[in-house]
Amino acid sequence: MRTEISTAAAFVTRLLRAAGGVGEEQLRCFRECLQEAMREHYKHHWFPLVPSKGSGYRCIRINHKMDPLIGKAAEMIGLSHERLFQLLPSELTLWVDPFEVSYRIGEDGSICVLYESPQPGGKAAKQLESRTSCKEWRIGRSSPSKSYNMMTVSS
Repeated sequence: MRTEISTAAAFVTRLLRAAGGVGEEQLRCFRECLQEAMREHYKHHWFPLVPSKGSGYRCIRINHKMDPLIGKAAEMIGLSHERLFQLLPSELTLWVDPFEVSYRIGEDGSICVLYESPQPGGKAAKQLESRTSCKEWRIGRSSPSKSYNMMTVSS
């Protein structure tokens, strides 16, 4: 769970860094607060033997409403929900599951894998080569207009 949470928190932190206007110390604190909030939230909803179980509960979502875990971490560094909506994509879905972290920006965007690991005693990890469109992905938003470069990471 530690690697998956760390990967997800680092991703959201990179989005904030790319948007600009948030200091490095604030970003460090945000990432730590988000990781702690996720650990606490997922504590009894993490099922490595059945990774898809509880996936909806672990989904981080921004869609005209700010995800409470991101909002809580942002409050800890003095960022309002309004400011977060300016800095982050207006539509973001981040799935944090045992052995895989993936995201989608926009309702019609591609699902891209940030982290993937083989399940112990299970099948080998899916190859990421089939997702080349996500390796370097220009992500646009409707308002305000910003672009992000994202890359997938696997182990």
